[in-house]
Amino acid sequence: MVYIVESSKSFAEAIFDLPPVVQRLGFVVQHVHDLSDTQRHKEMALDDECQVFAVANYRLTEQLLAVDMRFSLNLPWRISVFTENGATKIGVLSPLLLLNQFSTNPMVERVAREIEEKLIQIVDEAR
Repeated sequence: MVYIVESSKSFAEAIFDLPPVVQRLGFVVQHVHDLSDTQRHKEMALDDECQVFAVANYRLTEQLLAVDMRFSLNLPWRISVFTENGATKIGVLSPLLLLNQFSTNPMVERVAREIEEKLIQIVDEAR
């Protein structure tokens, strides 16, 4: 599942407003990948803006990695802020869908559901 919402904010406002929401809801921004800037520096055409925020919740990450280190393949979680046809959008991929491909452990499903709910809340509040 992909969860994408359209924001009423400009791209600049959305990327400015996102980190405080991430922190307030118990996650940290580990890194921001400015894909549009990288493309321009490589002289590749990209008309839209795109920044990908790598976010984590260390307590939940610890719980997942204690079960299976392969979960590190899906970490950290990413929240993308981008423009498309003049609109600012914010989106995430479903942690539940991704993690259920590795495990049927009920604890993993519970943690993945908690992560997904928080990421969707972050996206909704940042929009």
